[in-house]
Amino acid sequence: MAAPLALILGIALALTVKNPWPAQTKKLQTWLLQGSVVALGAGMNLSVLLRVGASGIGYTVLGISVTFALTWVLMRVLQTERVTSLLIGTGTAICGGSAIAAAGPAIGAKSHEMSVALGVVFLLNGLALVIFPPIGHAVGMTQAQFGLWSALAIHDTSSVVGASMQYGPDALTLATTVKLARALWIIPVTAVLARVVPHEGGATKRSYPWFIVAFVAMAALVSFVPALTEPGKQLAALARWTLVASLFFVGLGVSKEALKQVGIKPLILGVTLWVLVSAGTLAAILTTSAS
Repeated sequence: MAAPLALILGIALALTVKNPWPAQTKKLQTWLLQGSVVALGAGMNLSVLLRVGASGIGYTVLGISVTFALTWVLMRVLQTERVTSLLIGTGTAICGGSAIAAAGPAIGAKSHEMSVALGVVFLLNGLALVIFPPIGHAVGMTQAQFGLWSALAIHDTSSVVGASMQYGPDALTLATTVKLARALWIIPVTAVLARVVPHEGGATKRSYPWFIVAFVAMAALVSFVPALTEPGKQLAALARWTLVASLFFVGLGVSKEALKQVGIKPLILGVTLWVLVSAGTLAAILTTSAS
């Protein structure tokens, strides 16, 4: 609950007393976001994640591709902002708030675009914790099936852990491993978005998200130097709190004018996208298991 509360607190302060140092907090927000993403790599076992990721690469590529295709269609139908829509799509396709935190700086997202995308994702995370386990029991899913479904359909790793934990230990183990393996797709997806998403005024962004390279390097270093495993876990735990702090500054950059421009359409896009992805993956898992 800390992450959404930090975002809400930042927005509340921005809308009431306003932010007297927007330029400084913007820089701090960027450094905290990118630094947190790099440090999160210290908590990953790269060899295990690559093995799990390689075993399901076909499903992963298909799932991410379909999610972004649906995002594009919904964006055109609802006429939502491009960057906000892409951030919601990225969070849905990969790993929620962490993916948005990585993609935002890479595509030059504004504070209100980040805040709206994160708000939508956090709302759906909370809903998933409540409704996913009962749905799994209602349709008779095994622990393995539920673990896979929650990893594919719930945005954030923390919510995946929370939902799968309610279902059973086997569901928790599978869900966590699959979700963390899926998180590695932040790297290519962010790199592609950074290259193809245009700046305001039509210029195309050409800067590479080097902090993603640092994320991989950090994961590799900790994975292949056993003595760094425990310090890596501690650094990753610290990174989760610095990520929470960065979300406070994201919220602090919001303005009333920006929120009025956004409206309710991004929420409709996020909910529709999530329902389609959740229903599609549920049907695919049940159908594959039955055949």
